[in-house]
Amino acid sequence: MRIGYLECFSGISGDMLLGALVDAGVPFTTLEETAAALNVGARLEMRKVSRGGLAATKVDVITPDHVASQPEHSHADHTDHAHEHDHEHSAHSTPAEHQHSKHTHAPHRSLSAILAIIGSARLSDSVKQRSTRAFQLLGEVEAGIHSIPIEKVHFHEVGAVDTIVDIVGSAVGCEALGVDRWLSSPLNVGSGTVECQHGTLPVPAPATLALLSDAPVYAAGPPMERVTPTGAALLRMLNVSYGPLPAMRVKSAGYGAGGRETPGQPNLLRLLVGEADEDSATEPIAVIETVIDDSSPQLLAYVSELLLQAGAWDVYQVSVQMKKGRTGVQLTVLCRPNLVPVLRDLIFRETTTIGLHWRIENKAALAREFVQVETTWGQVCIKVARWPSGKIANASPEYEDCRLLATQHSVPLKQVMQQAMQHYQATEAEDATGNDPAADAQGPASSAKEKP
Repeated sequence: MRIGYLECFSGISGDMLLGALVDAGVPFTTLEETAAALNVGARLEMRKVSRGGLAATKVDVITPDHVASQPEHSHADHTDHAHEHDHEHSAHSTPAEHQHSKHTHAPHRSLSAILAIIGSARLSDSVKQRSTRAFQLLGEVEAGIHSIPIEKVHFHEVGAVDTIVDIVGSAVGCEALGVDRWLSSPLNVGSGTVECQHGTLPVPAPATLALLSDAPVYAAGPPMERVTPTGAALLRMLNVSYGPLPAMRVKSAGYGAGGRETPGQPNLLRLLVGEADEDSATEPIAVIETVIDDSSPQLLAYVSELLLQAGAWDVYQVSVQMKKGRTGVQLTVLCRPNLVPVLRDLIFRETTTIGLHWRIENKAALAREFVQVETTWGQVCIKVARWPSGKIANASPEYEDCRLLATQHSVPLKQVMQQAMQHYQATEAEDATGNDPAADAQGPASSAKEKP
């Protein structure tokens, strides 16, 4: 299994990931061709810089309204925000550290316009799917933050050309590395405040915070914004898992630079790419268990929801026979080891148990990807799991997508799910044979009828 490990000790943004990809071995010409394929009037520039005394690669997206910052300037690249505001906000703690906008006159773009740009470009289907997912995540977050329908979201910073190139270029670069599984260290999100149209807000920005979900975060170094909404969306796009560096044989390493030198905290993103045996491609998982015999089913259902919202991977209940003939429920929670204290306290607070236990085990997970299929009622995301060899192990439609379409169009949920899988299987069959599966099905049938 090929692993990509992101060390986000100084955060992550789109341009930092592009630099790390090139530094780790992705040909710069591949990213240049991607920018050209998008046909948005952008080009890329690459140069070697020093951050904290370490050599790194800096990649800039050059557009008609943006000139690449020079090494001696103090412009930060952590300003590619997924906001529809008229003014780009920037992290600061003192006036001297104020960060300048890269594209204050960038046009507003709707989500559909951005997806049309990606869809019409000459890119692989997997790159289009990943890039589309990143922008859809950004759109959903903005819609939630502003309490508006997603079709009414208009992007300013994220709609700018440089961020479109950041996201699509990152998707292309990650595919070029041939990584099966992406992992990351905990995220240094920075500290201080950001200025936006609606006032001063703390770091991380609202969109970043929503995108990070249950990712482990902390703050270190000089006050500034270190994880941008674009960076957070890229982590979600790659389905990153968080944890310590796994057992792997490192084949290449790359350093991607942010836009300025930061004293005491090198403004870098490090990418390690290596190989791991299938048996060693595991991560630690915590198992928390308790048995309860004096709670109602409704209470336990409520607690299960709270545990999932707090970051648990899974929660399940099993009926058990206890001493003195009592019937109880064993509550089991699966989570990251670092969440044990939080979830343990939640269980004590919300249930009647007075004791529980936990243990650390190993978890092995297949690499996952997402494929969009079109049904009669709209798009559905299919989650595809693959063996390390690349062969598909399992595929299933995303429940929430199917539930939403079933509700909107008043059709049975099972019908939406069945059609989504039928369309996905037809697409897979066509990709495997290079022929139309429907035509193939008709051919043998006709031949059979002609036999005596």
